[in-house]
Amino acid sequence: MNCKETFHPGLHEECGVFGIYDRSGEEDVIAATYSGLYALQHRGQESCGMAINVDGVITGHRDLGLVNEVFTPQVLENLPKGGKMATGHVRYATSGSRVRANAQPMVVRHQKGGMALCHNGNLVNAAELRQELEMDGCIFHGTSDTEVISYLITRHRLKTSNIEEAVSRTMDSIRGAYSLVVMSPTKLIAARDPNGFRPLCVGKLPDGYVFASESCALDAAGATLIRDLEPGEILIADRNGLRSIKDHCGKAPHTICVFEYIYFARPDSVIEGTCVHDARIQAGRFLAQEHPIEADVVIGVPDSGLDAALGYSQASGIPYEVGFIKNKYIGRTFIQGSQRQRENSVRIKLNVVTSTVKDKRVVLIDDSIVRGTTSARIIQLLRDAGAKEVHFLASAPPFAYPCYFGTDIPDQEHLVAVGRDIEGINEIIGADTLGYLSIEHARQLAIHSDCSFCDGCFTGHWPVDPPKMTMDNTFDKPLSLANKKNKSL
Repeated sequence: MNCKETFHPGLHEECGVFGIYDRSGEEDVIAATYSGLYALQHRGQESCGMAINVDGVITGHRDLGLVNEVFTPQVLENLPKGGKMATGHVRYATSGSRVRANAQPMVVRHQKGGMALCHNGNLVNAAELRQELEMDGCIFHGTSDTEVISYLITRHRLKTSNIEEAVSRTMDSIRGAYSLVVMSPTKLIAARDPNGFRPLCVGKLPDGYVFASESCALDAAGATLIRDLEPGEILIADRNGLRSIKDHCGKAPHTICVFEYIYFARPDSVIEGTCVHDARIQAGRFLAQEHPIEADVVIGVPDSGLDAALGYSQASGIPYEVGFIKNKYIGRTFIQGSQRQRENSVRIKLNVVTSTVKDKRVVLIDDSIVRGTTSARIIQLLRDAGAKEVHFLASAPPFAYPCYFGTDIPDQEHLVAVGRDIEGINEIIGADTLGYLSIEHARQLAIHSDCSFCDGCFTGHWPVDPPKMTMDNTFDKPLSLANKKNKSL
C-alpha cells in the first residue's frame, strides 16, 4: 500500500520521469536527480532508480521502495561521480507487477553504446508488440510496457545513424500514453506521445537542461521552467544545446489526462500553462456554482481536496477551516493484521479537528470517490466528532469506466458509481447530501490553456482505442494458474 492508498484504495499515481544534462560539468547531477525524484515522489512509491552517464558509460541503481529508502547515503556515495548526465524515475505499477525487474530506468547495452530509458504512461498495443518481439527471439525480464519500448528503440538504433531517429521510428509503432526520457552516451532526449496524455516539461540550467514530469522537479533541481513539450515532440539536449523534432506533432488532438489537475500532480506544479493549485481552486468554485449549500464551515480531505475546499469557500462565502490533521509519519506501509485494523486505518492517517466541526454544518470536499468505503469512514469520523451535518462534494465527476493510459482505476465492479445514481451512492457513504463536479466544468480546469482533456474514465470515450490484448503477467503467477492461460508452459 502506498501512502495515499488509505484515501483511495485501488487508485494510484502515475510514474515520474526526470533527466538532467549539464554541459559544463559543474552541476552535481546525482544530487539534482535525487532532489528531482524526491519532488516527484507523489507520482509513485513502489520503486525508483537513477542512471548516471560518466564519459559515455551508463550505470545506475534501482530498487523497490521510496527515494530515501533506495538511495541511502551509502548508495549515493558509491554512485559514479563526474557525470554530466543522469536520469531518474519513480514508479507505481500501472502495467506490470511489483518486482525489481520492472523498476526504472531500464539500462540497455548494445553495439552502439547503450541507453537508459524512463517512461511514464501506458501503451495500448504493448501486448501485441511484445508478442511480435518474443516471436522474433527477444527475451523479456519483466512485465512492463517500458521494456517493450526499450527493445524497439534499441532495434531501431542498431539500424539508424542516431538515437533521436531511433526514438522517432519507435513512436511510429507505439500507441497510447508515453512521456519518455532517454539517455544515450552523448545525448539526453525527451519525447511525448502525440496526444500528450501525460505531462512532460523542460527547464534551463546555467549551462544545461532538465526534463521532468512536473515543474516542481525542475524547481527542486535548480532549473527554470521553459515550457511543456508539445504532444508528439522530441527534444534533444547535447553539447550543441537544445533542438526539437516535430515530425509527430499535430497527428492527434491534444488530450492531457484531466486527473493530472484533479489529483495526480503536485499543486505547485505548472502544467500546460496552468498552476495545478489554481485549477483545483477553480474546481471548488465550480462546485459552489453547481452545489450551493447552507453550511457553517468548508473543509477538505488532505491533500488534494484542500485547494478545492478553499475555492468553494471563496465562491460561497462559507468560512474555510482546517478540518483534518494528516499524520505525516506513518510511512509507506501500515500493517493491518485484523479486519478491525483495516477498518480503522483512516483513523491512523487522519484525525479530526473537533473544534472545527463540532455542532456545525460541514461541507466536506475530496478530489474523488472510488469505491466509497473510505469516503464513508471519513464522513463517520466527522459525525463522531460532533458534526451536525456533513455535505460531501467531489471535485471530479463519477468514475464509471477504466483507464488505459496509466491510471490504475479498479475494475468497474468495484467502482461505487457504476450502476448507481447519486442517491444510491449516498446510501453507501452516508452524507446528508452528495454532489460531483460536472464533466463540463472538469473540462474547463486548465484555465490558462486551450488544451482538451482525456476524460474517458468519466465518459467512456477515449481519444485512442482501448487495447485489444493485455499483458496479464502470466509468468508472474504460480504455475498452476499460468497453465490455465497457457497450456504449453
